[in-house]
Amino acid sequence: MSSRKGLVHRPGWVVYGLLAAVVIGSALPLYWSFVIGSHDKTGAMEMPPPILPGGHFFENAGRVFDTIEFWQALLNSLIVSTACAASVVFFSTLAGYSFAKLQFRGSNGLMGFVVLTMAVPTQLAIVPLFIIITDYGLYDTLLAVALPTLVTAFGVFFMRQYLVDAIPGELIEAARVDGASMLRTFWTVAVPAARPAMAILFLFTFMTVWTDYMWPLVALKDNQTLQVALDELAITGQGQTTDYALVLCGTGLATIPLLVLFIVSGRQLVAGIMQGAVKG
Repeated sequence: MSSRKGLVHRPGWVVYGLLAAVVIGSALPLYWSFVIGSHDKTGAMEMPPPILPGGHFFENAGRVFDTIEFWQALLNSLIVSTACAASVVFFSTLAGYSFAKLQFRGSNGLMGFVVLTMAVPTQLAIVPLFIIITDYGLYDTLLAVALPTLVTAFGVFFMRQYLVDAIPGELIEAARVDGASMLRTFWTVAVPAARPAMAILFLFTFMTVWTDYMWPLVALKDNQTLQVALDELAITGQGQTTDYALVLCGTGLATIPLLVLFIVSGRQLVAGIMQGAVKG
């Protein structure tokens, strides 16, 4: 028995090779954006394409700042993405806790309806949403961009699935016996247990809203988010070719906040993944 416990099955070269391929494949688009964005217009069009960075990245970054209102668009994207991510985390945790641990009539049917809404394509709601924001005078405001994403069905489903096993029922009963109200039980029992999942949901929601292009393009005109503003870098005059060095330099600059967020929340992300793996 002791000899069997001492045996450790380490991953082989196949596993490490697959992991290395995934890492390289994931980092390649970011590296390619930096390589092309660090060359001039002619260097980006060379055949074969360059594989090493050039010396024009800061020059191209200055051109990006001169071409579009980069900092204002960056601020708009930060405001919208942070507000939506925080709202989704709060309401999804509250709703997920209710579906997971509170017994009420029709909970299964209501949860099924929430999951069913995930099958409806987002594009089908663009026209009704545009009519609503226009009627309420919200067109070309950041509120118009944020409202449709303040609560998501995926967030509710994700938190419900996590909290089903994360919180023992006995712990909730003990809090009620001690005289804790429903809301106090949620804050003192559910929220601490849900922190890893909340961090993951915040990260995914922030990234989804940050990279969204279609709805901000429809809802905004002058008060643009970063993804819509970057589209202006690809607009060229008649007979001119697109300056891909300028476009990919702007794309690389727009990726930096996401990288910072991943670095800051990396510990919570790994903790959430490992905790879910242990439960499985």
